[in-house]
Amino acid sequence: MNIMEKNTSVNIKINFQILKFPNMNDLDKLYDKKSIEIMQSAEDAYVRGSNRVQEIKNFARKAGVKRIGIAHCVTFPKEADKVKQFLSDEFEVYSVDCKCGGVTKHEMLGCEGNGIMCNPAGQAEYLKENNTELNISMGLCVGHDMVFNQKSASPVSTLVVKDRVSKHNTVESINNLKT
Repeated sequence: MNIMEKNTSVNIKINFQILKFPNMNDLDKLYDKKSIEIMQSAEDAYVRGSNRVQEIKNFARKAGVKRIGIAHCVTFPKEADKVKQFLSDEFEVYSVDCKCGGVTKHEMLGCEGNGIMCNPAGQAEYLKENNTELNISMGLCVGHDMVFNQKSASPVSTLVVKDRVSKHNTVESINNLKT
């Protein structure tokens, strides 16, 4: 389907395709019961005008979450602490930075260097040990975020995406791409 949309004085052509399934039973193959519960909680939690942190809090409340985990980059301690404080009035919150465990580059990758590596699997394990029911990712490196999401025992919502060039505003980076 093609749509013409006017944005200020520039015409922008937007192309998108609506995927149609032969019958509604195909949705059963895509979504298990837990996924549907997450989708329903997200619908129930939406409040117009809420920012992302407020939306996560509303979602957790509607989903009946009691324990929230925050896995953050070591460069975001103040921001992670602010989020923890904001959520702590209603939830038990556990926060862990990416350098947890003190694993060296040599220990993890077998290469030269003794610098402390990021440990996204360790972050996921720490939050699992603390029985978190929802985890928040804040500024994890590309690849490290993937490992954390893969290893997390609980659903993950991304709050901050690391983008060193645009001060973590990835939409700005996308808009500045040269195509």
